[in-house]
Amino acid sequence: MDHPATAPGASGATNPRDHADGPVRRGPRPTLAAVARAAGVAPSTASLAFSGAGPVSEDARARVLAAAAELGYGGPDPRARSLRRGRSGVIGVVMDERLSDAFRDPVNVLTLDGIAEVAGEAGASLLLVRSPLDDEHGAGPIVDAPMDAVVLVGCNVRIDPAVAVLRRRQIPVVAIEADDIEGAVPVQLDNREASGRAADYLRELGHTAVTVVTLPLDAERRRGPVDAAREAEGVAHTTLERLRGVRSVYPDAVAVEAAASSVEEGRIAGQSLFTGDGPVPSAVIAQSDLLAVGVVSAALDAGLRVPEDVSVVGFDGITVDDSLLHRSPIRQLTTLVQPFEQKGRAAARAALAMLEGDEPQPAAFRSELRVGDTTGPVRRAVGD
Repeated sequence: MDHPATAPGASGATNPRDHADGPVRRGPRPTLAAVARAAGVAPSTASLAFSGAGPVSEDARARVLAAAAELGYGGPDPRARSLRRGRSGVIGVVMDERLSDAFRDPVNVLTLDGIAEVAGEAGASLLLVRSPLDDEHGAGPIVDAPMDAVVLVGCNVRIDPAVAVLRRRQIPVVAIEADDIEGAVPVQLDNREASGRAADYLRELGHTAVTVVTLPLDAERRRGPVDAAREAEGVAHTTLERLRGVRSVYPDAVAVEAAASSVEEGRIAGQSLFTGDGPVPSAVIAQSDLLAVGVVSAALDAGLRVPEDVSVVGFDGITVDDSLLHRSPIRQLTTLVQPFEQKGRAAARAALAMLEGDEPQPAAFRSELRVGDTTGPVRRAVGD
């Protein structure tokens, strides 16, 4: 069938081939029904040609795709499909820290890998959502974003009001390494018990003067000594649990707070320990491997030997660039190795189970102490 030509500048369709940079579409978005008519097939056949989910002849598929290209139709609108299914196909992920900080820590990236692996296999996408604690009303995008389920990473009970809204919307919630949040399926790590095992190991080596370099205690991300008042006002679940684990062995252990989990923050904390006027600890337990590498670097800068003068323990078991340690024989941290990707996979499985109406399975994981080159027995009283 012949079609009348459209004069340049007149209203109506514009031939995509008249534009070197691609089609310029005027008027309403072309529809699948229009593509089907142009290809001479039923709308259901056109739909199957795009989805590849059913038997369509090669000739029919070629005609559908040619008609779609001619009309400038890019495929079915996923938003319409979501409306029909009553789902967005999205799992939201909320982190209890700024994303700029979160993605500097490989632990968060590896945990997200685990979530994404399971979600992707189920055809779901991930949406990173700003923490509701950043919003003055305590809700923020978490209650408005188009999500089928939410995974909270390291959040605390202050998020309860937002979780209550999600429960009213019947949106499943899973919490990784978080406080006991009502209505959220827990995926836990043995932060307290693992830190206690590390402290026990140092005690067996004869260490008595042990200092803890902590992760941030709250969103203020301060640096400096942690006194009783500061510890009491802390809300960061992982930080407090790891500190309590060390205190179960060393009740009077000194604690120094870092502003983030990074090598530089570990170096700053280490400098305060090794170059000040006070006694130098014989061992340091850092609450992340990044902090531990910074502490080791500060010790070497101060002329101390690791582990002969000071032992250092990390937490996570990540692969850390050891370029800072090339001036020493150190090749591997003593650390607590945690299963980051397994945590993410367990969280995604729990969220997907709830979406299917199945009973979600809470999960609990154990960290393993891996002895490396950064710990040893006390050989002399440092600072004497």
